[in-house]
Amino acid sequence: MSDVNQPEAPLHCDDPRLAAALQYVLENSGKKLRARLVMASYHMLCEGADDAAASAATAIEWLHTYSLVHDDLPAMDDDALRRGKPTVHTVYDEATAILIGDGLQAAAFSLISEDERLASGTRLKLITLIANAVGFNGMVGGQALDMAAQGKASTFEQLRLIHEQKTGALFRAAVLSGAVCANATEQDIQRLDQFASTIGLAFQVADDILDVTENSATLGKTAGKDIAVEKSTYVSCLGLEEAQNEAERLLDEAMTCLNPYGDRAQPLVDLAIAMVRRKH
Repeated sequence: MSDVNQPEAPLHCDDPRLAAALQYVLENSGKKLRARLVMASYHMLCEGADDAAASAATAIEWLHTYSLVHDDLPAMDDDALRRGKPTVHTVYDEATAILIGDGLQAAAFSLISEDERLASGTRLKLITLIANAVGFNGMVGGQALDMAAQGKASTFEQLRLIHEQKTGALFRAAVLSGAVCANATEQDIQRLDQFASTIGLAFQVADDILDVTENSATLGKTAGKDIAVEKSTYVSCLGLEEAQNEAERLLDEAMTCLNPYGDRAQPLVDLAIAMVRRKH
């Protein structure tokens, strides 16, 4: 897959400071798991050209990037390290970081809405799906719940709700966006919805495990941050060993959803394994 941070029409910003900050953000790209999920889902269901789902993949990656820029702000998670480099607000300033996030969010929806390679109905479905995933009952709502839970003991069920929204919603949108671009059947949508919801939770359990088992240099972000701010995690709730078991259980459950697709699902299976068994 081509670099999903570099679409055919690169992002343009007239303001020099914003342009420099935008370049800094886009050059410091991560694993692009969400964009890869879009493409893997699409190709599992359809043998069409990459460009049919490329704008959705790029848009979701931009939205994820915007969320990280905002999450790192002092008013949110207050972090100085992201993907092994200083966070945007520490290199530039808080106002610039806020504007970069705002701009990336707008650009994501503009990219999809202007993609004439997609039918207008497909574009509308994608915009609705993704907007719901990042909105008040998705990523934004999950972040609010997560912040409100700091310093409090959360139950397993409460943690699940937080991360279904904060983390899982965009993973779900990624997988289903690929399906929408492939004109998937309702049965395919249901199967992939279950897969995405489950693997999103597994990813978060694995993330909580890495926070206590790896160092900042390996993670590319501040290790042990959850403990420092007294945030409940799957590890604090279940214990390390049981959390590891839960991550593997969820991985198995997610992969079961892909059984009907046989070898065509292998890229999604490989991604699911990488998401849960990653080292950073």
